[in-house]
Amino acid sequence: MSAASWPNGPPASRLEPFRLRGANFNLLVLRLLDHRAEAVVPALGDQFRRAPGFLRFAPIVIGLDDLAVRAEEVDFANLVASLRAIEIVPVGTTGGTPELRHAAMAAGLPPLRMAGGKEADIPLPEPAPAAAPAAAPPPPEPLPQPAGTARPTMLVDQPVRAGTRIWAQGGDLVVVGTVNRGAEVIADGNIHVYGRLLGRAIAGGQSDMDARVFAMHFDPELVSIAGYYAVREGLGEAPIGRAVMARLEGEHMRFDPLG
Repeated sequence: MSAASWPNGPPASRLEPFRLRGANFNLLVLRLLDHRAEAVVPALGDQFRRAPGFLRFAPIVIGLDDLAVRAEEVDFANLVASLRAIEIVPVGTTGGTPELRHAAMAAGLPPLRMAGGKEADIPLPEPAPAAAPAAAPPPPEPLPQPAGTARPTMLVDQPVRAGTRIWAQGGDLVVVGTVNRGAEVIADGNIHVYGRLLGRAIAGGQSDMDARVFAMHFDPELVSIAGYYAVREGLGEAPIGRAVMARLEGEHMRFDPLG
């Protein structure tokens, strides 16, 4: 296109084509207890069919800590392809031996780390030597947080409609109203629903195993705490339709009636 085609002249070019910034995301970890894709994927697909829409096209991290096999026994390429076939998107791995992480990297799954965690001990190429920069002044010491500081709370004072996802990042979530079927509420801390919980509730998003889910009318499609979850058909003896507190007891979900 010629310059004459731009009525106000050609657009000014940006000084930089992109920017990088750090961010925290709410990701679930798929802890592999069996290294065989043919064992894991059908069972996973069956669970997700019971909760339509849960994790559809959502990114997940594959946990390797529970695998006690040699790296050559795990077909990561087949696992990735099989997960994508049921519309689950694996983005990386966590834990496991260096050999397992190397094998996963060859299939396009880089090792990830939890926020504030240690870097994975994957050997990386040494950077080319560069001239030592001038010494910068030390960063200021962070101010200590007062003991007992409450974490932030997000308040939603209207019903959460189907197809809506609400995430209380870094704190608790309070919903005054109904969480409808097909809706999803997520919190890094606790979730309080002063109404009917009919959709999906995911608490403890930053692996907080002490997080809890409270609902005045408990009938969810799915409830999850710190990555452990139960779908509607797996709630067992939970008092459906009553006021309930959901919490973890070890690695098992417990549902206690309130009042």
